[in-house]
Amino acid sequence: MRYIKYALIAVFGIALIAIAVANRGYVSIQLIPNEVAGWFAMNPQIELPLFIIIFGGIIVGLFVGFVWEWMREYAQRAEAARQAREMRRLQREVKRLKGEKHEGKDEVIALLEEAS
Repeated sequence: MRYIKYALIAVFGIALIAIAVANRGYVSIQLIPNEVAGWFAMNPQIELPLFIIIFGGIIVGLFVGFVWEWMREYAQRAEAARQAREMRRLQREVKRLKGEKHEGKDEVIALLEEAS
């Protein structure tokens, strides 16, 4: 299984390198379209290789997806935390009730009954 994992990582890495080599040309990125740029005093522009823009888009998309999923699962995490608190409370109550049951008895017998 480990070799399959390494093979897939290698194939993925080779594919990324091939994409980067094939898209080395520089492209211009503008913050504001040319039609609207006349209304503003500045129009920031930067030139980057196309593969950086592609990889940046992938990374931003993954980040947005992770954050979105984390926010979506908040209700499940809150419910799991509530159930864990309730379970700890019930375990403490069971332990307290077992202690009350064995009050005034021999300690060895109480330990044997508690273990069963």
